[in-house]
Amino acid sequence: MLRDTLRGQDAQITAVLALIAQAAPDIIALQGIDFDAEMRALTALRDALAARGHDMPHAYALPSNAGLASGLDLNGNGRLGDADDNHGYGRFTGAGAMALLSRHPIDRDAVQDFTPMLWRDLPGHLYPTDGNTPFAGTRAFAAHRLSSKGHWSVPVDTPQGPVTLWTWHATPPVFDGPEDRNGRRNHDEAAFWLSRLGTTDAPLVLLGTANIDPDRGEGRPAAITSLLTHPRLQDAHGPAPTADFRDPSPGDLRVDYLLPSTHWRITDHGRLTDPEASRHDLLWVDLEPADP
Repeated sequence: MLRDTLRGQDAQITAVLALIAQAAPDIIALQGIDFDAEMRALTALRDALAARGHDMPHAYALPSNAGLASGLDLNGNGRLGDADDNHGYGRFTGAGAMALLSRHPIDRDAVQDFTPMLWRDLPGHLYPTDGNTPFAGTRAFAAHRLSSKGHWSVPVDTPQGPVTLWTWHATPPVFDGPEDRNGRRNHDEAAFWLSRLGTTDAPLVLLGTANIDPDRGEGRPAAITSLLTHPRLQDAHGPAPTADFRDPSPGDLRVDYLLPSTHWRITDHGRLTDPEASRHDLLWVDLEPADP
């Protein structure tokens, strides 16, 4: 990614930059972007975006569970070292992770990173079991993390006051066996935010790829449905699909979400689409304080 960004000849990166520049956001959460410890790839992307006339000087990323080796047989197939034995699926550490770009300063000291949280520590979790035995054994249960990529709470200081971004990227609820490990994990990755909504009354925006459609496709939609109907959150974009998957199955699905809290008044919203950039839409909202 770093090489192709610096060369400036990659069609997908060019399309991504054009789409972001068209949206001209103050803050954007990027999903499916590789992580490196020195943030060289993200910095190169930020600089390329600035060269297109949209400067977002504040770049932020944290280590991801994607591709992070667990040393255990988390997928229960009797082998070690599969990409699916990592704390989050990935063929290398940081593959397809998350990042933020912002025009406004990020309050780094107040960031909360829930990425290392164990799945078993989520109240009411749906970790798969066979009777009283955890799937893949007690060692896997003791070490299995909830986040397939990450769960972050990131405060940003804007001219209209602070806003906290809650962002995540969940596993697809497929590609597993009858134990439904991915389906259960996908549900609980969204349910994590339900458990957090009662802990703060600060202005926030919940945004990311939940990889679950409340009405179509596979998975356990209870948690995302509860978020969409939560009295503290607003759903401006409605039920239309946000991703163009293979037809006829799984087909086009709503898997991406941008849900401001009721502290905000939504003055405008929409989406931008370019298949060259991504099969996922870019969702955007314009916000003002509801009670300035």
